[in-house]
Amino acid sequence: MLIFSENDLKTNVTLNETAIQVVEDGFAKLVKNEVVMPPVMRIDVHDRKGEVDVKSAYIKGEAMFAIKVSSGFFDNYKLGLPSGNGLMMLISTETGIPEAILLDNGYLTEVRTAAAGAIAAKYLANEKIGTVGIIGAGSQARFQLRALALVRNFKKVLVYARSENRAVKCAEEMKAELGVEVQVADTVEQVFRESDLVVTTTPAKEPVIKVEWLHPGLHITAMGSDAEHKQELEPEILANADKLVCDSTAQCAVIGELHHALDSGSVTDASVITELGELTSQKVRGRSHKEQITVCDLTGTGVQDTAIALYAYNEMIKQGLGLQAENQTALQKN
Repeated sequence: MLIFSENDLKTNVTLNETAIQVVEDGFAKLVKNEVVMPPVMRIDVHDRKGEVDVKSAYIKGEAMFAIKVSSGFFDNYKLGLPSGNGLMMLISTETGIPEAILLDNGYLTEVRTAAAGAIAAKYLANEKIGTVGIIGAGSQARFQLRALALVRNFKKVLVYARSENRAVKCAEEMKAELGVEVQVADTVEQVFRESDLVVTTTPAKEPVIKVEWLHPGLHITAMGSDAEHKQELEPEILANADKLVCDSTAQCAVIGELHHALDSGSVTDASVITELGELTSQKVRGRSHKEQITVCDLTGTGVQDTAIALYAYNEMIKQGLGLQAENQTALQKN
């Protein structure tokens, strides 16, 4: 068994065009029924504002698949710690023997989540955008901006977070990194009114985005609702979208923004919902005109985890990295 460290993974596996393409291919295979993906398993630690998710998927024909354990503890910033953490394990599809452990502490989850955001923007946002809005100021907000910069050019970013200090810090860091104007917005409404594309990255438990803020040409990528009790958008937003896209319709119907729209009756017709893989596989067209309002509901899928884990594994092998640990079952086989 090979064990890969967080430092080596961060050094050799970056958020780039190749990583985005790997995840894009995974979505395409999902809608082509080339993926076996079980429902998400989640353990809630409500008294500590925490949760742990277990996600997995087998991509047919691959030599290994990933099981990912991912945690989100949303008071960690008070301790000077990131909210996200976790690890991935790669298991042989021939023998079931664990082949590698990726001790990424949530880094690969950040990368594959940001990649999905970039893919959503690639197919659903207008080609020319001026201002990008970001709701939230954590690490994923930063990753979403980095990923977006790989698929769209933009001149200005508006950042809003409940903590002004965190918003200011995020704005300063991203201005220096991306070389674009980044401002802290006074309100969430300001972000939506003035932006062409908005990404929401919060663990909100009730809607913070209102339907009356929608305007022609707007694209929204909502990625904060990955549990039944989370919700960032008013359900009517999904009903008023000209095109509504989910990373996995079945999963979003249980834990995503779609879940709340279905429960409220705002969305009743499943035919209006497109899966992201239908766009990446060219089965369905994305944005068809500039005035459309588009929404993408991202809950994070196991196919993304296996796709990014296999990509990371191959990159690490190319560099000859990894700590070799004895696997007694594998030794007995040999």
